Amino acid sequence: MEYKDLGVVPVVSAQANSTPLGGCTLSDGVILAMGNAARFHVDLDQLWRAAGSFLAEVTGSEDACPVTGAAAGMAIAVAACVAGTDALRVQRLPDPADRPNEIVLQKGHSISYGGAPITQMIALGGGRTVEAGAVNETLRSHVASAVSRRTAALVYVTSYTHAVHKKEVSLDELVAIGREHGVPVIVDAAGESDLRRWVASGADLVIYSGPKMLGAPTSGFICGGSELVAACRAQYAGIARPMKVGKENLLGLLQAVREYAAVPEEERAAAQRVRMTKLAARLDRLPGLSARVTQDDSGRMIYRVLLTVDPASAGRSAASLAEEMATGIPSIHLRDFKVHLGQLEVDPRALTPDGEEAVVRRLKEMLLDQSGARADVGAAR
Repeated sequence: MEYKDLGVVPVVSAQANSTPLGGCTLSDGVILAMGNAARFHVDLDQLWRAAGSFLAEVTGSEDACPVTGAAAGMAIAVAACVAGTDALRVQRLPDPADRPNEIVLQKGHSISYGGAPITQMIALGGGRTVEAGAVNETLRSHVASAVSRRTAALVYVTSYTHAVHKKEVSLDELVAIGREHGVPVIVDAAGESDLRRWVASGADLVIYSGPKMLGAPTSGFICGGSELVAACRAQYAGIARPMKVGKENLLGLLQAVREYAAVPEEERAAAQRVRMTKLAARLDRLPGLSARVTQDDSGRMIYRVLLTVDPASAGRSAASLAEEMATGIPSIHLRDFKVHLGQLEVDPRALTPDGEEAVVRRLKEMLLDQSGARADVGAAR
């Protein structure tokens, strides 16, 4: 069966690996690993533990637990901090009974997982969110005073796309507070490119998404200290039961991590920059567009094409341009986090060469045809 059999049309994602757009496309190696996994039965408990050992080695952690994604990872990590490995407590969740269950979260880190709030994921794990500080300023004293005998964990969200990191309590400070009070620190590093940095920070549990950066199918993992990771695995007899990772997705995740770790980040970034520089030169020739290569705002080695839209010359605003791209055939989704500034972005991480050509072709059709210009967009490569 294919998408077309259901009347579903594949889209072109120029906004990176996005959950609403199906995560990511998979390499031939990942697809092969998933196909091979599908051909055999296996003891899943043994597979999960072996996968944990492999992921621990890659991340420099003591152990790891596979999950279905970052949101599930947050629910499971919180559950581990609330219930531990006690079978009765595990099966009572999300009711924490008499256990400490307050989860301290900076207000600027109270994000949404594609529409589902992080606070809901915390609640699924038996936690009760205590927000510290304000969106535009959280002080160390705000977090420290929020910690009490009812505190089960502190949470830090790394995403510069969704969380507010101006005037925040840094992760180093949060880890120090956790150490002072004997409270574990959970890091949501869903889309981070560095697989070792966050564990090395001293965080007790770190959550990664499989599709966001790693090129894996719907999956993810929690890594960290062996005792808390064991508590994460224990949740598969409780709230994590509907969040279990099947053998196909798990082997796909491990193959994706192997492929990802085999390429130095600097090499991957250099290739992105070269590719986006060529694309920017082509798009900068279009009327109403100014195109240049920019690095991710967080300083990560991700390079995109930033498109600044001149409504007068383009005949439409940045928001209208993005909408027209998405509603056309094929549906092309540009990164729109800066649309309020009149800017859009082309992100290369989920964009195939054919998809890149589709972006150029659609923008050429929309902008050259409406202006009557006859520039040869394809000449500069």
